[in-house]
Amino acid sequence: MCPSSLKGAEAPPNPASRDDSARAPAARVLGVERSLTGRTWLERPVDPRAVQVLCQRWELSELTARVLAGRGVDLDDVPGFLAPTLRDLLPDPDRFLDMLAGAERLAGAIMQNECIGIFGDYDVDGATSSALLARFIAAAGGRSAVHIPDRIKEGYGPNREAMLGLRERHGASVVVTVDCGTLAFEHLAAARDAGIDVVVVDHHTAEAELPQAQAVINPNRLDETAGHGQMAAVGVTFLVVVAVNRVLRGAGWYKSRPEPDLMQWLDLVALGTVCDVVPLTGINRALVTQGLKVMAGRRNLGLRALADVAGVDETPTAYHLGFVMGPRVNAGGRVGESDLGYRLMTTEHEDEAWHLARKLDGFNRERQAIEAEVLAGSIGQLEDLGGGSPNAMGSVALAHGEGWHPGVIGIVASRLRERYNRPACVVAFGGAAGDGSGDFGVGSGRSVKGVDLGSAIIAARQAGLIVKGGGHAMAAGFTVAREKLSDFQAFLDERVAVHMAESGIQPTLYLDGGLRPDAATEELVEEIAKLGPFGSGNPEPRFVMPHAQLTFADRVGENHVKCAVAKDGKGSLGGIAFRALDSDLGAALLNHGGRPLHLAGRLRLNKWNGRTTVQFQIEDAQPTD
Repeated sequence: MCPSSLKGAEAPPNPASRDDSARAPAARVLGVERSLTGRTWLERPVDPRAVQVLCQRWELSELTARVLAGRGVDLDDVPGFLAPTLRDLLPDPDRFLDMLAGAERLAGAIMQNECIGIFGDYDVDGATSSALLARFIAAAGGRSAVHIPDRIKEGYGPNREAMLGLRERHGASVVVTVDCGTLAFEHLAAARDAGIDVVVVDHHTAEAELPQAQAVINPNRLDETAGHGQMAAVGVTFLVVVAVNRVLRGAGWYKSRPEPDLMQWLDLVALGTVCDVVPLTGINRALVTQGLKVMAGRRNLGLRALADVAGVDETPTAYHLGFVMGPRVNAGGRVGESDLGYRLMTTEHEDEAWHLARKLDGFNRERQAIEAEVLAGSIGQLEDLGGGSPNAMGSVALAHGEGWHPGVIGIVASRLRERYNRPACVVAFGGAAGDGSGDFGVGSGRSVKGVDLGSAIIAARQAGLIVKGGGHAMAAGFTVAREKLSDFQAFLDERVAVHMAESGIQPTLYLDGGLRPDAATEELVEEIAKLGPFGSGNPEPRFVMPHAQLTFADRVGENHVKCAVAKDGKGSLGGIAFRALDSDLGAALLNHGGRPLHLAGRLRLNKWNGRTTVQFQIEDAQPTD
């Protein structure tokens, strides 16, 4: 039996039961206003009539139609959603401001055998962007040199010494900044004064003023009208590659040499797009869908080795990219060597690929240990200040500490956001800003849907409260002086509180249907998988199991809780709540005492010791009344 709708389970009743002429507003599920994780459970609003039309027009199951309707997929857009193609969704690169100027400069550099410097960021988006551009330049017959900055010593974004170093050491006459550069006014001006042509390829939030550069290609420029501001930097880099390739073709460059197949690098584009947590809608959805197909072919030696080291022995999905492979690529920039990810994705030697993959895997284990320590310190600090209650905290959960490793503060901020259901920032003091003193701290922030943290950080910089900072809606980075930390925090609290109040933002968990344990079959999981790739903008369907009866619950691993949910007939459904041991959710599962619980979560296939079983990943729960 497929998951059912939530009619009858929510309070108040679904308005759609009275009038289905319009998409119904979200209705509360099972009366849950504040769950064990502090969220209101809402039924994802759908128009019942739209569900019926989708079923009839495209011969879909009710489940698939409900999920599509709940994500606002229009009737005529269903084929493109279920099978997105670049042919239909890839925008014309020349529509973007400065694209033609940048493409012509880079194409000219390739044809004139100039060395093209590439300055990338140290995260997955920056590493994949750098690898993509370097691979294309080499395949097109050009030369390049790549610099990935050290997170501790250099910090984020272009710096004068590295930019000039690309020219002095490698003879670069043009430098492309990827996944950075939009706000690097001083350093890009220094490069221009030194005679270097700079092309900025970025996606971070811009200001009205742009840096002095040959071209600034950024869908989030304030004067940009082409749209596609949801793209990751690697997606924008792919458009640049398409544009440069077009210029080279038009100039007859490929008459005497083979034209590169740009599709072969979509695995890099998919990895960077998923890991930067941009919405998987429109062009991003097509890039990831096609990129996963390329990755399944295992042509990139580095990504193949990384998948093997990480134990990915099945067809890769967005989950594997975001939670298995991506963290390992990121580990080099966080606690190891910043260029390891880039080197892994560009190597042509199998032995080197295995060496780099194992090294990144080791750094990832080190990162996990450091992260756990900083997370524990952050939680202790915040709950001491808030008396153990998230309601006593400000609108932004901000923690700071001496000697915290700046390579993990972004991940810890994500964990705090999940735990407290609000934007979170973590600041590391103790010389982490690279100036050799403890007077400045580097910070990283993660936001919740509806709160543009990047704009708030930029506003704080413009107000003189931080030294530098920027980002986009869901993530941002900054440097703050110790003496300004309190004022900065107060600024963020006030700005975010006003925005959340005006927008009516509250912690919520949207559910797509009710589910009985007996209905959790492999066939259902496979049907749901066809709606992927899942991520920001296309959330994985979540279901509620009302009045679930646990037959077993125990700790597993470091801080997970494993359990079993009784089926109506014989047997049980396996369940797990990750990182829940020290939370109210974990305590409720472990100490259920035979009392039924409403469980909320998603279905996955669990492969272990050659067996495949269906598993319910529990994300939230509420004791029954």
